[in-house]
Amino acid sequence: MVHEQNQASIFDIGSRPQALALVALIVLAALLAMAPNAIAQTFSVLHNFTAGADGAGPEAGVTIGPSGVVYGTAPAYGTYGGGVVFKLNQVNSAWVFTPLYEFTGKSDGGHPIGGVVIGPDGALYGTTQTGGEGNNGTVFALRPPGAFCGTIGCAWNETVLHTFTGMPDGFNPWVENLVFDAAGNIYGTTGNGGTYGGGTAFELTPSGDGEYTETILHSFGNDQDGSFPVAGVLLDSDGNIYGATGAGGTGRGCDFGCGTVYQLTPSGGSWLENVLYSFDLGHFGLAGGYYPYSPLIMDGSGNLYGSTLASTLYDNGEIFKFTPSGGGFTPSVFYGFTSSCEPYDGVTMDTAGNFYGVCLYGGANGAGWVYELTNCSQQCTIVDLHDFTSIDGLMPYGAPVLDANGNLYGTTQFGGRGEDCNLGCGVVWELAGVAAPRRN
Repeated sequence: MVHEQNQASIFDIGSRPQALALVALIVLAALLAMAPNAIAQTFSVLHNFTAGADGAGPEAGVTIGPSGVVYGTAPAYGTYGGGVVFKLNQVNSAWVFTPLYEFTGKSDGGHPIGGVVIGPDGALYGTTQTGGEGNNGTVFALRPPGAFCGTIGCAWNETVLHTFTGMPDGFNPWVENLVFDAAGNIYGTTGNGGTYGGGTAFELTPSGDGEYTETILHSFGNDQDGSFPVAGVLLDSDGNIYGATGAGGTGRGCDFGCGTVYQLTPSGGSWLENVLYSFDLGHFGLAGGYYPYSPLIMDGSGNLYGSTLASTLYDNGEIFKFTPSGGGFTPSVFYGFTSSCEPYDGVTMDTAGNFYGVCLYGGANGAGWVYELTNCSQQCTIVDLHDFTSIDGLMPYGAPVLDANGNLYGTTQFGGRGEDCNLGCGVVWELAGVAAPRRN
């Protein structure tokens, strides 16, 4: 399984779960036999990756900054082969792509498959899956070049905040966005390593002069508490941490466990784990859902939402909901996909209570699709917002995000018009005017 592989190239799709390479080749062969469908008027490709200095293969979604600037990562290629952090900003009616930093894959890190977030100081923060001492991955910050830079092409300045060692602090952070608390502490996960080999949840605390001290909040993989926490964490207003593990737990029917949803609570200077749910192919209370690879989101009532790749009743995946109840949570199926989907990376919610996400597979052309779940106070109705054609993107992985005007943005790992990748090098896309503004 992919979570047992250390330091594999993230663009080696043969190492991805669910045999992505074989399925993608079949999809591409079918698409070549048909003319591309007309693209919806609200859909635009903002950038086609080329495997040059712009990189290729974006897996994570993007982050929307001030004035609508779009920030993101491309984990493959770039000038030095270690991936790229980029920005897209709109100039008149055109979108201008700028590489902000190109990784070398050495001490500065390599293959940033997770996204970037804007920290309290305005810098961009993220992780790399590889690079650093021991090639176990890093946590980094990027800041704009100083006033001495006289051109718009100057690279941003990188600071490596932490280099992972494998034992005991884990290795290979995956498709996650780091999270900050009010004190400026940083939280995240590694997909592998730690004391028991099942990954870690960590905290980085500022210790002065730009240095950070790492604390391991939990090492996964001990006594079926979950393993492979690939999607980062969520903080609530009380300082509790929530997340999902893609494997492990006590559930039956999966070779390495079907995954969990967990809670970490601070207690006497340490953290206690509470497994809220172990997914199980035979447990129909959650439709036998399994493999929750997604991050979690929380609404204003404290409900948690995430997704599983598949389930016993809905083989194409499901969106789940955990409702606060009696000091705990009651799980339920929020929506089950009955057509091809496999939602890897969860959902985004707007202020009107609608949900948005992407399906890795399916749609009218088999290349993946963007969906909306609406009227969910009753029974969710699904709306197909866009079907990818391969020419405009193939296999969207990361969850889409909303800007302040209700425009939806995302990426696809493959497809597009880049010619130097076997399946296309991926795209950044926009669906304009589809939603209420995002929920902060």
